[in-house]
Amino acid sequence: MEILSFTITGKLAHFRKYYANNTALSFSIPPRTTIMGIVASVMGWEKDSYYEKLSSDNFRFGVRVLSPLKKSFQRLNFLSIKKTGDLSKSFNSDFRGQGGRIQTPFEVISGLNLTKNEVVYQIFLQPVKNDNAAFKEIKDHFLKGSPVYNLSLGPANFQASLQHVELIQDSSIKQKESDDFIRIHSAIPVSHVEELEFKKDESNQYNFVEEDMMPGEFVGDNNREVKKMNRLLFSTTNYPLRVKLNAPYVQVETGNELLNIQFMDE
Repeated sequence: MEILSFTITGKLAHFRKYYANNTALSFSIPPRTTIMGIVASVMGWEKDSYYEKLSSDNFRFGVRVLSPLKKSFQRLNFLSIKKTGDLSKSFNSDFRGQGGRIQTPFEVISGLNLTKNEVVYQIFLQPVKNDNAAFKEIKDHFLKGSPVYNLSLGPANFQASLQHVELIQDSSIKQKESDDFIRIHSAIPVSHVEELEFKKDESNQYNFVEEDMMPGEFVGDNNREVKKMNRLLFSTTNYPLRVKLNAPYVQVETGNELLNIQFMDE
C-alpha cells in the first residue's frame, strides 16, 4: 500500500511529557498523538474530532529524525496566580501581575547550532487497508501543499512548515525480514528489537540513542484519555540505528535514498 511521506520543519520544538507536574520536560520526537494533530491541522479538521479516524486500526505512523537534536532548559516568567480578585470592583488582581511572577523550567528542542540548524522530522503515513477513504482525502490535500491551519512543533509559537511531500508508490515499497543486523532509519518499537549493535569505529554516531514511552492514541473522539502507549527506541541524530529485529520492516525508495523503517504502532 502507498505511503505518504512529508517533513515538518521548525526552529524550536517542545512535546510536553504529560506526566511532568512541576517542570515542562519534552519528548525528543513527536508522539503519535502529536503527529495525528499535525495531520488534522493540515486537513483543517475540527479539534478532537479525528481520534477515531486516525487510530491505529486505520493508519500506521512512522517518524524519522533528519537533523541532529539537542535539548536545553529555559526559564519562563509566568504570572503567579493565587487568587482571582474581583475585577468589577478593583484593578488589583493576580491576573494583572499583582501576585508577582514565578519562573518555570521549560525544556526546548533545537538543532545543534541555533542560528544555522533547524528541527526536522520526516513523517510516514500508511493506511491499514487499501479502501481507506480518509487516506485518499489526506494524500490529495497534502500533495497540494496548502495546510488549512498554521503548523507548530508543540506550542503555537513554535511555528513549523510542511515540506517535501511525496507519495511513495507500491512499487517502491517492500516488506522484508532479516536475521542479521540492519540499519533502521526511523523510531522502532522496543518490543521489535532483539539486539542493538555499536561498532567501535562508529561509536561517535551513537551518542544520542534514546528510549521513551509515549502516548499512542486516545480512547475516541472528544475523549483525550490515553488508550495506548508506544515504547520506542530512536536516535536523536540523523544516523540510523543498527539493530537485529524480531519483526518485519519496510524498505522504501524515496528520492535518491533507500530507507528501512518501522512504524510506531506495534
